[in-house]
Amino acid sequence: MRPEVTQRIRRLELTARRVVEGFLSGMHRSPYFGQSIEFLQHRQYHTGDEIRHIDWKVYARQDRLHIKQYEEETNLRLTLLVDRSASMSYGDGESNKFDFSASIAASLAYLALRQKDACGLVTFDTAVRDTVPAKSNQQQLVRILSMLEQIGADGPTDLVKVAKQVGQALPRRGLIIIISDLLGVDSLVEGLRVLRARGHDVALFHVLHDDEIDFPFNGATRFEGLESDDLLNCNPRALREGYLAALDEFLASTRKACGRLSIDYIQVRTSEPLDALLAKFLSHRVSLPKLRR
Repeated sequence: MRPEVTQRIRRLELTARRVVEGFLSGMHRSPYFGQSIEFLQHRQYHTGDEIRHIDWKVYARQDRLHIKQYEEETNLRLTLLVDRSASMSYGDGESNKFDFSASIAASLAYLALRQKDACGLVTFDTAVRDTVPAKSNQQQLVRILSMLEQIGADGPTDLVKVAKQVGQALPRRGLIIIISDLLGVDSLVEGLRVLRARGHDVALFHVLHDDEIDFPFNGATRFEGLESDDLLNCNPRALREGYLAALDEFLASTRKACGRLSIDYIQVRTSEPLDALLAKFLSHRVSLPKLRR
């Protein structure tokens, strides 16, 4: 692996660690994606397990250490679906949509693996492009970060086709988190419905650049399509009101569609601090009693 790639992977890992550990330090309990309080079974204690989960009554009877397991702790598999289509290349530096999305994915992966849950990665545009199968071992974070750092954003998007491919490839029910700008995505509802119909819990991080939300452009401007060859020369001040109205309508319809399908919808600005974003998402999920069917 090239030294510059290794350095980027290390930087992404440090970002994820800083975000997650900073978030956890402010919590009074572990922010599981969907921790269940429904007891399922015991398993033998292993070095590194949290002492608070030891069943001391069993120890008193059998003189052996056992851990209480709950339903969610035995079946939670997190799959991160990261959009790598061309529109995700917008933005410079830390505000680049794909790089910001990679940081979100890295933080969620770090947290899931820290909890000893299985985590995998899928990148997509018109089809599934790269896959890291869900695992919970120590090397999994390196595999996920390596994949995120070695790809770029290019091509159009087809979420329906991707959802069908992912649904067929994931026979076990789990949590799927989609990270996308949703630009160029036709039939969004159909794609989300495919995943929900297969019993998966789904969350959507809708990532948008500040420019796309605020439309701050002034003076003669040339807009170029990232997923098409379209060009538009115009005075953006004449378009701003109509653009913002259309954007509000799009965001409202997306939120309503997610609500109807019981999908967590999180709108994200690329200027938003990652730890605040993680807190917003997980503070809600920690209140869920179990994986939603």
